[in-house]
Order: sequence, then structure tokens, then C-alpha cells
Amino acid sequence: MTTAALGDQIQLILSSSRGLKSYILKLESGRKLETHKGVLLHSDLIGRSYGSTVLSHLGTEFLLLKPSTSELARTLKRRSQIIFPKDIGLILLKLSIEPCQQVIEAGTGSGALTLALARAVGPTGQVISYDVRHDMQSLARSNLEMAGLIERVILKTRDVSEGFDETEAPALFLDVPRPWDLLSQVHNALQGGGFFGALVPTTNQVVNLLEGLKRESFAATEVVEVLLRRYKTLAARLRPEDRMVAHTGYLVFARSVLASHDEKM
Repeated sequence: MTTAALGDQIQLILSSSRGLKSYILKLESGRKLETHKGVLLHSDLIGRSYGSTVLSHLGTEFLLLKPSTSELARTLKRRSQIIFPKDIGLILLKLSIEPCQQVIEAGTGSGALTLALARAVGPTGQVISYDVRHDMQSLARSNLEMAGLIERVILKTRDVSEGFDETEAPALFLDVPRPWDLLSQVHNALQGGGFFGALVPTTNQVVNLLEGLKRESFAATEVVEVLLRRYKTLAARLRPEDRMVAHTGYLVFARSVLASHDEKM
């Protein structure tokens, strides 16, 4: 049975007629969570089993859980638009991210994808994240420390047009304004058959990227858009919610192909 420990990131869910209210916090000595339904002391939560019900000082029930990667991403402090969880899930699958793996990303931003990659590679894996802006990497570092994942990530503040330090990487993702200008550098960083992905917001950028991928020896190219529609969870009135997360960007995936002279080596 897994129990909440000091230093854990936890999720508390309050259920009401208006829906679910979620609180995510790190368990610390002497701290408390104050809500409109009562106060919960961190010390009272330590040692409690995940999946159990805990009570506020007013007797209100909260469900104690470990937060999912998606829930952690929603709580990140941000100064820019993050990659949405609906897109992150497909990115992890298409780049074939596995435990013990090294993966590269460029465009750290607030660190939403970085967080998901760090969870996926596990404690013996490594995420190397580049960004040209020091302020964004400082924010991402803070978010990763909050999630307890900073030890799995190396942050590099640099313009990747100068190239990546790594070679023979199994996977690389770009979230930058002009990814087609960086494909030569990407190809040099990836191993033969390595996985490449990028996110771009407009169709003309997709066209530029497709042309660049063809020019720079990539194959098995795919273009995908992920649309997410949630449903109200009331059995008596099951229907879609009034709003949906529609277009957030186009995902482009490809595989690195060895040049002919490399194949002879």
C-alpha cells in the first residue's frame, strides 16, 4: 500500500454538484491547505494511503491521490503557451520515449513537455533541453524542482542554430519558431533511424517543414492534428461539454535517414 510521504507532490480532489475541484501541493512540515470547505494540515496527510478519503477540519471529504503527469502540467507557472497534454501524449508515443533513454528538446519554454519527458525516461534516463532565453529556463527549472524531476534534466541556454552537443540521440523534439532552419543540426544530433518531432501553429509552417525534411534526409513523415472533446460525466445527461480544446498546433513527425556515404562505414 503506497502512502503519502513528506516531500511528495499530492492531489486532493473535492467533489461537488458543480463538478470536481483539484488541489495539487507538495507535502511540507508545518504547512496547511486552506479551502472554502475547510483546512487540511500537511502533517495529517503524511502517512495516509493514496486513494483514501481525508477530512478537512469542517468534516468535508477530499480524495487523496498521486497527481498524473497531465495534472502536474496544468499547475505549472508559465510565461508562454505550453504544449497541451493532448499533444504531449502523442509526442511521447511517436518519439517512442522509453525508460533509461536520452532525449533532446529545443524550446524549453515553461517546461510542460520537459516534465512529461522526464517522467517517461525514468530516474536513469536523461532529458537535455535547450532554450535561447535564460528567463524561460529559470522558470522551467523552478517548475521541474516543484515536480521533483530536475535531477533527470540538463538545461542548456543556447541558440541551437549553433548545433547540439549530442550525437546518436534516439529522439529529438523542436518547439521553436522556424524548425525547418534547424534540420541539419537535428540530423547531426540523431542516430540513424532516430525519431524527430516538431510542433508548428500554421499550415504554411508545415509546408516549410515538410520541404526541409525532404531536403535533409528524413523519411516516414507524418502530419497530425489532435482534437480533444470532453463529455459531462453525468450518466443521466451524458453529452459533450460546451467547450473543447480544438486547434493548438500541427505535429510533424519523421525518421532520420543515413546518408549514402554513412551506410558504407
